[in-house]
Amino acid sequence: MKKISVIGSGTMGNGIAHVFAQHGFEVSLIDLKQDFLDKALATISKNLDRQVSKGLIIESEKTSALSNIQTFTGLSEGVKSADLVIEAATENMEVKLDLFRQLDQLCPAETILATNTSSISITKIASVTNRASQVIGMHFMNPVPVMKLVEVIRGYATSDEITKQIMTLSSNLSKDPVEVNDYPGFIANRILMPMINEAIYSLYEGVAGIQEIDTVMKLGMAHPMGPLQLADFIGLDVCLSILKVLHDGFGNPKYAPCPLLVNMVEAGFKGVKTGEGFYKYTKGSKDLVVSPRFSK
Repeated sequence: MKKISVIGSGTMGNGIAHVFAQHGFEVSLIDLKQDFLDKALATISKNLDRQVSKGLIIESEKTSALSNIQTFTGLSEGVKSADLVIEAATENMEVKLDLFRQLDQLCPAETILATNTSSISITKIASVTNRASQVIGMHFMNPVPVMKLVEVIRGYATSDEITKQIMTLSSNLSKDPVEVNDYPGFIANRILMPMINEAIYSLYEGVAGIQEIDTVMKLGMAHPMGPLQLADFIGLDVCLSILKVLHDGFGNPKYAPCPLLVNMVEAGFKGVKTGEGFYKYTKGSKDLVVSPRFSK
């Protein structure tokens, strides 16, 4: 496997492209507009600069990594010779199903199709292709260049051979792959999202304030970031989407999204990406300031 196509150049897509390119793979980064791709390349370059400044890589390795990335606004051109395609588009079922229908037609028969979905069924995605045994989940963690985990999710029909290849590939990226089976939320989000949801419920019910909740989890449970700050970082819309997948998939009320989370997303307060969630984010400032909407 040498040629990797990554669909989607947002936070996860550019991070995935970064890691593969840094490890010598030929990467085709695909998105709808060249502006999106230019922004992604600028982000990758900045993150590589950070690695150089920390002594993790040298300048020539940065140059080599950037030279390994080509950008495309056309899907067919970007995937026509791929050994592996990784879809990192928006966390929307219909968008993903449509993409995988197209990929099944456009890619060579031997191409492995992977998705970076954090919760959507691999089995469902694979069902719209004629290569279900070659469809798999590769759930990278954000920020991709830093986080070591890759959650490798087997769909119901994913073959042993493909799973083995993706586990080995992930290890070759200096990641730690963990194999799990395809059920709602997989492992990471099946455990993480109910915790975040419970933290939001605790705020909603007035048990404690934002900083108090986050401080308890940071100091008491040794979490590097409190659950409400983490929700902002992930994106409250993404958290809501995953909770809906869990709620629909299991039919269990314990996964029902907190009404406060629903209201915040509907009002457009989605966390870091919009500048305000549980905390307020000011460009250029690292200070963690509670949103004035939650001030006592």
